[in-house]
Amino acid sequence: MELRHLRYFVAVAEMENVSRAAMQRLHVSQPSLSRQIRDLEDEMGVRLLERTAKSVKLTDAGRAFLDEARAILKQTDDAVGKVRAIAGKAETELHVGDWPLATGRILPALLRAYQEAMPKVKVKVHDWPVEKNIAGVRDGRLHLAIILPPLKANALEELRFEPLFTGRVCLAVPCDHPLANKRSIPLADAAREPFIGLTSEDYPRYHEYLSAIFSRIADKPRVVEEHDGWSGVFSAVSAGIGVALTSDAFNYAFNDRVKLVRLTPEPKRVAVGIITRKGKAGAAVEKFCQCAKEAFGAVR
Repeated sequence: MELRHLRYFVAVAEMENVSRAAMQRLHVSQPSLSRQIRDLEDEMGVRLLERTAKSVKLTDAGRAFLDEARAILKQTDDAVGKVRAIAGKAETELHVGDWPLATGRILPALLRAYQEAMPKVKVKVHDWPVEKNIAGVRDGRLHLAIILPPLKANALEELRFEPLFTGRVCLAVPCDHPLANKRSIPLADAAREPFIGLTSEDYPRYHEYLSAIFSRIADKPRVVEEHDGWSGVFSAVSAGIGVALTSDAFNYAFNDRVKLVRLTPEPKRVAVGIITRKGKAGAAVEKFCQCAKEAFGAVR
C-alpha cells in the first residue's frame, strides 16, 4: 500500500464518482484509477466501495477507512512541513489557487502588498477550477485558494473557509433584451428564458447553484448552450443567444457587454473567500489571508 492509494481512495470517496475524481481532482485516466482502487481493496481483503452505474458509495468498512486515510495523509503532509522547516526551506514558496473571475481586478494589488510584507516568499498562482483548488488545498499542493464554496457543507471537510466578500445573484441579459429595462424580474419569468450555462464536467457547482436558486418554482431553466469558461458565457449572452445566472460581484469582467437584472424573491447572496487547511497555518499563509482581506475590503 502506497500513499497514492490513499489519495486516490479519498478522492473517489469524496467525489462519489470515479470518473469525476479521475478527471477533476486527480487528473489520471479512469481505468487507471479504478485499477488502483481494486488493488487497494484486494490488498486489504475488504470492499471499501459499493459501485453502481453512475456513482459509488462507501461501505461500512470504507467509511471507517476514510477517516484513517485522511489522518494518515495529514500526518504525512505535516511531517514534510516540519522537515522543510528544519532544513530552512519553510514557506519560501506559497502556492495559491486562483479564481480569476473573482480576483481579476484585485489580485495585482494584493500580490504587491504581500510581496512588500513577505519579500522572501515567492508566490505561485494556479488558475485552476474550483474542484481542483479544493483538492489541491486538501492534499497539500496548494497552501490556500480563493473560491466560491460548494453548497454542500461537507464538501469542505478538513478545510477552513474565511469569506472575503459577498455578491448579489443576478440575471445577465443582452443589453437590447426586453428585460434589460426592468429593475427586477420574478424567478418564474426568468426561468422561461433560454439559459447559457457552464459545462457540468468543468463546473459542477454552477449547476448546483442553478438548481438551488430555482428550486422554489415549478418551471426550471432550460440550458440551451454550455461553455467551458465565463468568457464564452458572457459572449453568448451579449450575442442574444440566451441569459445567464451570475453575480454583480463579477461585473468588471463583462463591463457593458451585458445588463444585470435583480431577481425576486432575491436569492441568498454568494460568498467568495479563502480556504486553508484547518489547524495552525504558517506565517506566509496567515499574512496572505490578512493582505487578501485588506485588499478586497478596500474595494467593497
